Amino acid sequence: MNSSPSSRPAVVVAELGPTNTGKTHRAIERMLEYETGMMGLPLRLLAREVYDRVTARVGEGRVALMTGEEKRLPPRPDYWICTVEAMPTDRVVDFLAVDEIQLAAHRERGHVFTDRLLHARGRRETWFLGADTMRPMVQSLIPHSTVKRATRLSQLRYAGRRSLKSLPPRSAVVAFSADRVYELAESLRRLRGGVAVVLGALSPRTRNAQVAMYQSGEVQYLVATDAIGMGLNLDLHHVAFAALSKYDGAEQRDLYPEELAQIAGRAGRHLNDGSFGTLSTLSELPQGVVSAIESHRFSPVRRLVWRNAALDFSNPEALLDSLARAPRDSAFVRVERADDFDALKELSAVPAIRDIVTRPALVELLWQVCQIPDFRKGLLGQHVALLRETFLQLTAGDGKLAPAWLAKQVSPLDDVSGDIHTLMDRLSAIRIWTYISHRQSWLHDAEQWQERTRHIEDALGDALHERLVERFVQRAARRSARRFVRAAAAQPASDSPFARLGQLLGESSTADGVMTEEQFVQRVDESAHDTFEVDPVGNISFEGQPLGRLVRGKDRRSPQVALAEPEVWTGGARRRLERRLVALARDLVTEAMGGFPAESLMGAGHPPPMRGLVYRLAEGMGVIARGEAREQWALLDDESRARLAALGVHDGHRFVQVEAALAPPALQRRAMLTTLFLQGVAPPGVPREPVLESAAFAGRDARAFGYEVLGTVALRIDLVERLCEALRHPQGARQVHALTQELRLEGGVRARVLRELGGPPQGAPGKKRRRRRRGRSPVEQGGANKPPAHPGPRPEGALATKPGAKA
Repeated sequence: MNSSPSSRPAVVVAELGPTNTGKTHRAIERMLEYETGMMGLPLRLLAREVYDRVTARVGEGRVALMTGEEKRLPPRPDYWICTVEAMPTDRVVDFLAVDEIQLAAHRERGHVFTDRLLHARGRRETWFLGADTMRPMVQSLIPHSTVKRATRLSQLRYAGRRSLKSLPPRSAVVAFSADRVYELAESLRRLRGGVAVVLGALSPRTRNAQVAMYQSGEVQYLVATDAIGMGLNLDLHHVAFAALSKYDGAEQRDLYPEELAQIAGRAGRHLNDGSFGTLSTLSELPQGVVSAIESHRFSPVRRLVWRNAALDFSNPEALLDSLARAPRDSAFVRVERADDFDALKELSAVPAIRDIVTRPALVELLWQVCQIPDFRKGLLGQHVALLRETFLQLTAGDGKLAPAWLAKQVSPLDDVSGDIHTLMDRLSAIRIWTYISHRQSWLHDAEQWQERTRHIEDALGDALHERLVERFVQRAARRSARRFVRAAAAQPASDSPFARLGQLLGESSTADGVMTEEQFVQRVDESAHDTFEVDPVGNISFEGQPLGRLVRGKDRRSPQVALAEPEVWTGGARRRLERRLVALARDLVTEAMGGFPAESLMGAGHPPPMRGLVYRLAEGMGVIARGEAREQWALLDDESRARLAALGVHDGHRFVQVEAALAPPALQRRAMLTTLFLQGVAPPGVPREPVLESAAFAGRDARAFGYEVLGTVALRIDLVERLCEALRHPQGARQVHALTQELRLEGGVRARVLRELGGPPQGAPGKKRRRRRRGRSPVEQGGANKPPAHPGPRPEGALATKPGAKA
């Protein structure tokens, strides 16, 4: 990413419009047309949703997830899914997108979105997504941008006032305080039997479980705060407002029409129309507001929230002055208030801290401490006291947080007892320590503390989800079994599916020796790729127990998945497990192709010859015959050749291949995917044996399994290329002899193989062949007069160059 506004990218696009226009979907599709990309989302939950969608397309090995409290970093990610605040602004990517850019006008977070609008750029293409109210600001600040108006895919209609009892299924009721949410959820539970709850204060894990429960149809109603308004894809038909005002951190005020529209717009999905209204306890919405929401017309944003990025760390006063500096452009307004600024102001007045911050590095450290989020949203003094202790710990001793002090803060939170409010308080507190644990330089053993805080947050989130289910979902509406029982702790009935799945537990996750469904699903969801075992026919096991299997898709590169026992799981759990297995399947395909990113190289940003060649490589899972590649290869420009060479594409003697696709692990995956697609059994020895009888393939395409038929035998393609290379080397006769001996190719078989590969039968280049005796037929000559079954040596100039070299 380029961080300079003067460094113009090739393309800047602003896709602006109402909800349900497909903006985020199109941005994801566009990003995947590039080799690298990054998306900034406004919420951690939304970032996780997009991460799930992208990994289901390309696998988890190519995608990083970055939020303030969660980091999933594979060794070499191509795509970065982040919250806007957590975007690594120093990383260069081809494509970059920022969602909900209208939040640049938000009184507290707006300055971060404004900074991204001004400075965040992809190397080749940048997209800003958001409300149409941002059109004037985008056109003014980025005059070279292309501004598009996205059209809503379905209609949104006002449905007036309704009672809770008359709400249609697939409805969401929106309130603006936790107490009101719980009150409405309790009423709906009594009327309808069950309801899911979504609040911004819930942990992402709890919200995921609640949303999954609703999405799967286990419950038909949802009660939420405006946390559902930011781009979450929910299957909603109707949104009912239980209140039309909220406390915004400074005052209780009426909701703006555009805020109502952002929430109401969650109703209707894709081409399905949606409706919105109020509960019967409220008055009708004014006609002007209704008309604005239905037509998606609102007053444009005229000023964005801004904060000076050129900070002065010479002393605390200078830092405060630089943060308070007013913008020079009338398009911006200085951030009115922010928790980090208020904390810095308070801490700068503490004598013990003033005595310490005598160097710019310490002033910068103080500022970093002040940026620790206050997830508890309590009194400012309570949070400032925590920041004070943290800073004093970091500036004492060796400059790291003392493990004993950390344990004293974290250990009391490791408690899953208590009611909903108690668990929510602990969740808010542990999220602070989860954030701190990701500041690597602050801790002695950061990974250990990350694991511990995440474990506590997960346990609290699971407990909270269970409490919400117990309180707001009637058990008659749920599956009777909700817990996995350890075999060691109890001997369940043998016909219980949960008894069988309980064997997957391994170690107890709760005090009474049982594991909840949510805990198990999360364990699978967060497991690394190598935790899963996949056998040669596509059966998937997790920790030694069957979990699912691959099933035939439209081609070898698109296997589908099926759970081993789908009836065991509730709908929400089933969806999450299937998502994880789909991502696993994509990773397996990537392994079979030697890590070659075919999908991103077939995008519109690449030249047609390159896209054509990559398409053929994708169809061949990284290996294609040179004859099939000749036309596209001849048309490649130098840049495309160099890019393909960097990705391991090699113009061989008989094949164009991704070299890593011929490595043993890749060939194993190739054989599995081919067998799955052909619905048969792989020939014995594939891909372990380098040489097989050609009859073993029984008419099947040997190349699909990674072999080339040469007379009566089939050689693995990697060895075919080695033999071809040796045959064409001026001093390769000895190597040819050694290879054929190693492969146990003798007599007529050896002669036929070498002849079909374009070399002399005895593997001695330059040695004249004996003249044929008169009277012998072509058949007696071993078919010498027959045309070769495959192309011979390459003529000069035809595909004679390697990628990156001039043709």
